[in-house]
Amino acid sequence: MAILIKTANKDDIESIVSSIVLAFSTDPAARWMYPSSQQYLKNYPELIRVFGAQALEYQTIYCTDDYVGAAFWFPPQSKIDSDAIGGFLQQTISGQRQQEIFAVLEQMESYHPHEPHWYLAILGVEASHQSQGYGSALMRHKLEECDRTNTIAYLESSKPKNIPFYEKHGFKVIGEIQAGESPTIFPMLRYPS
Repeated sequence: MAILIKTANKDDIESIVSSIVLAFSTDPAARWMYPSSQQYLKNYPELIRVFGAQALEYQTIYCTDDYVGAAFWFPPQSKIDSDAIGGFLQQTISGQRQQEIFAVLEQMESYHPHEPHWYLAILGVEASHQSQGYGSALMRHKLEECDRTNTIAYLESSKPKNIPFYEKHGFKVIGEIQAGESPTIFPMLRYPS
């Protein structure tokens, strides 16, 4: 079965948000931020929209043609709208957890490479379609370009179980990110081959 990847546009966003929400429903970091089902279903879709707005402008959100998976990439030397994301998190998370989230975000920023790089901010495939090649197709779509243009790629894995998948695509763990009671997040770097 051929998995077709396309560049997303604004008409695709709601379908993509739905698949990402399903894909991250057991993600340790997402569920630490929004531990109850009600909190998660109320807030996580909007966080994805806020996070994805800028990638949509860059035209660097890629999805499968059936919307079961998507990847949000940020091009070299682009900036994530940390004010919009921070503002949303301040509105939807309170107290000690909010302080810990901002400490985690600060650590994440410190691991980003200084040289130009592609940043894979979100990669998700619905659980019912995992281990069928969707994630690999989404990865290859951008990593082939990274190899052609001799550009490094960077991501953070919020789920330890996904590290072997990323390693299979050439990424290596370069540290650990953790604050307070947060789950550990693993920054990963890939040099072009």
